[in-house]
Amino acid sequence: MLNSNEILEILNQTFLLALRIALPLLLVSMIIGIVIAIFQAATSINEQTLTFVPKLLSIVGMLVLLGGTMLRTLQEFFIRILTIIQGG
Repeated sequence: MLNSNEILEILNQTFLLALRIALPLLLVSMIIGIVIAIFQAATSINEQTLTFVPKLLSIVGMLVLLGGTMLRTLQEFFIRILTIIQGG
């Protein structure tokens, strides 16, 4: 049986893992959005849907580049959790 400190450590690791996986995608999406917003402000283009395609393409590109690393990280975490559940 796990004590409360071990459970809190697992929760902490889970939140850090979620942050490590989501942060690159969110940062790239945010940077692309800011660049396009500056471009829209400079050119007075007020089209709300203009940011969708570049953000989508940048996220797909990041998934292609980092997808293997993200998957490996999730697999390692899952194996660690299964080991804890197994009692080791």
